[in-house]
Amino acid sequence: MKASQLKLEEIVQFAEGRIDLHGRRLVLHSIHAFAQLRKDMVESLGLERTKKMFTRFGYYWGQADAAAMARIFQWKDTAEWIRAGPRMHSLQGVAHAVIKSLDMDAEQGRLCMEVFWRSSGEADEHLLTLGRSDVPICWMLTGYASGYASFCLGKDVYFVEQTCQGRGDKICSAIGKDRDSWGPEVQPFLSSFQEQDSIHNEILGLTKELKSKTRELERQRRKVKQLQNPHHASFAEVHSKSFQSVLELANRVAKFDSSLLITGESGSGKEILARHIHRQSARAQGDFVAINCGSLPETLLEAELFGHKAGAFTGATGDRIGLFEQANKGTLFLDEIGDISPAMQVRLLRVLQENEVLRVGENIPRKINVRIIAATHFDLIQRMQEAKFREDLYYRLSVIEIHLPPLRERVDDILPLARYFLGKLSQKLNLPKLTLQGNCLDYLLRYRWPGNVRELENVLERAAVLSQEGLIRPEHLPMTVIHANPLSEPGRGDVARSLADMEKEHIATILQLTDNNRVRAAEILGISYTTLWRKMKSSKLGD
Repeated sequence: MKASQLKLEEIVQFAEGRIDLHGRRLVLHSIHAFAQLRKDMVESLGLERTKKMFTRFGYYWGQADAAAMARIFQWKDTAEWIRAGPRMHSLQGVAHAVIKSLDMDAEQGRLCMEVFWRSSGEADEHLLTLGRSDVPICWMLTGYASGYASFCLGKDVYFVEQTCQGRGDKICSAIGKDRDSWGPEVQPFLSSFQEQDSIHNEILGLTKELKSKTRELERQRRKVKQLQNPHHASFAEVHSKSFQSVLELANRVAKFDSSLLITGESGSGKEILARHIHRQSARAQGDFVAINCGSLPETLLEAELFGHKAGAFTGATGDRIGLFEQANKGTLFLDEIGDISPAMQVRLLRVLQENEVLRVGENIPRKINVRIIAATHFDLIQRMQEAKFREDLYYRLSVIEIHLPPLRERVDDILPLARYFLGKLSQKLNLPKLTLQGNCLDYLLRYRWPGNVRELENVLERAAVLSQEGLIRPEHLPMTVIHANPLSEPGRGDVARSLADMEKEHIATILQLTDNNRVRAAEILGISYTTLWRKMKSSKLGD
């Protein structure tokens, strides 16, 4: 999981009278009310005491958010966990947080981080009621950043504000370091961070308590109505460098009529890319006609592509144009071109050379003006070496060749694609609030997706159908996804396990995903409650 991939609607649940951050209740506050509170506290307690209280408030808030991030996601990289702190600031509307630099050594407990806060809500509060200050006043922001980073690193981290909009600067910024890295330089600021150890211990206790309240949380989740702003991902929102390169090449060649060959594994999106190229081309006003060459026998494929004359064969009761003629002035997409027979390869080669077709049973050539885009999951070079594919046809088709990487090599694209499919499924299944629970994301990211984009879409549709009130939880995902090793090679892992061990692990996983709700677990497993109880007893689960 990457901090930049966090989405508010996947980690915060909205219901009538309650906002929930994965077990921790949130409340929306007015910035004007907070501004007045700040003014009253400064006038009553003085600037320094108010600063200390707001800093402690922010520190507690940051520690709580860091704990929540640890509960929801499996952070493999402590630095990415720390990056999620500024991301949470942005998602919660506190400020537009941007990390300028981050240098850390988790093993040594060292951190040096600089962050910018644009449009600081805290600076706005101060200016609203107290006017411009002589000193930096984003106390909650620095407290939050200090508490969050301290929780992640397991050592005291202190952020000190360098510039502040509340002081008249153009932007708010702060530098954060661990205590040792600061040295004596941080001493004047430590008074604002007194008694923070008790806060850290309290956060750990609350986190443990939240994890133990599983049944109560399950009841709450069933009542939650999610608010979602469907995210319609497109090619323009691709994050992986490998697919960005593919799109750059596709956009460059789209304006030319050169033949294209798209290669890649089944389900990787070859037809989607072909349609994208057609929409970007000068032929966009013409038809995009697609056919799967591997799904039809040779005689039927010939009639579909080239058309036929009445009486050419049994059942040909009238003249019919073929797909080449139908796609005239447009694009013809020949999917699974590697499956066609040698005889069909010869006929197709002639069409490409002469730009004309002969209908079946007819001797009159008909001129066509068609762009050809072919696709295959085969290695056509190897098939040529095996004398299964004509070399001259290959070079006619592959003037430009584009290889689509499999989804397992485009990990950064998994979540944008998932959100795009959720938007489509929301309309298709009439589930307006359809969304993923945050702890589903790690499962999607670590699975290899052998069926590529098509498999991802099917998995999400299955999960959407099984979801309750449109909230997809881990228990709605297939067990192949839940039990996947993190992007490991197929066949690797412990294959020497007994069937009983695998069954025990599967049952334990379902119980965990359902928060130990045995009735719900039995439904998912497709067994009776009594059978589940018996298997748990024999496997010594739940002792």
